[in-house]
Amino acid sequence: MSDIVLQSEHLTKTYRSGDRPLTVLDDVSFQAEQGTSLAIIGPSGSGKTTLLGLCAGLDVPTSGTISLMGFKLNAMSEDDRAYVRNQFVGFVFQNFQLLPTLTAFENVMVPLELRGEKNIAAKAKDWLARVGLGDRMNHYPTQLSGGEQQRVAMARAFMTNPRILFADEPTGNLDEENASQITQLLFEINREAKTTLVLVTHNLELAQKTERILQMKGGKLVSEKILINN
Repeated sequence: MSDIVLQSEHLTKTYRSGDRPLTVLDDVSFQAEQGTSLAIIGPSGSGKTTLLGLCAGLDVPTSGTISLMGFKLNAMSEDDRAYVRNQFVGFVFQNFQLLPTLTAFENVMVPLELRGEKNIAAKAKDWLARVGLGDRMNHYPTQLSGGEQQRVAMARAFMTNPRILFADEPTGNLDEENASQITQLLFEINREAKTTLVLVTHNLELAQKTERILQMKGGKLVSEKILINN
């Protein structure tokens, strides 16, 4: 059995909606081992993006615990959670979240610059070449297509050698051809790096490329499917 990288235990998230509580996550428990991949699927409003945010320490649960790399995130300050993310986590989002005033090259260097690391230019160039953008390094996000922006985002995510990658609808804003290329690249790099992949998606075809599928409905985890062919 691989080491457990992520563990959610009885995770619940409730918001106030006027005078009434609104439970968007209800008693969700699961775990992910190092180097494995899983997809979280479900209709809009099922709680999957909320679950991803809690697992990444972007928010805290109302009750329950979330452990990431052995750190209990719900017991930590916002600054400490940010430190854990910076050390161990990569992100790929649907809307890319690149900094518009920085070039592709500069965007990729940001995570290691935040760590205070030096001599990172060569690594950033290597990663941009790895995702097929070696000749687009000095372009700004507005000068890149959606597929190219997502490639920059992937290079940035893997730049830190993350132990776990959270991907939220990574192909959601891409056409079919770009989505297929990004999917292939994402899983290829993820396998090589032995990164744990947690993927939120509406796309069942994309979800079926992972090893496990967690089905969310109404804030609850209603089923889990192991895909032995992967």
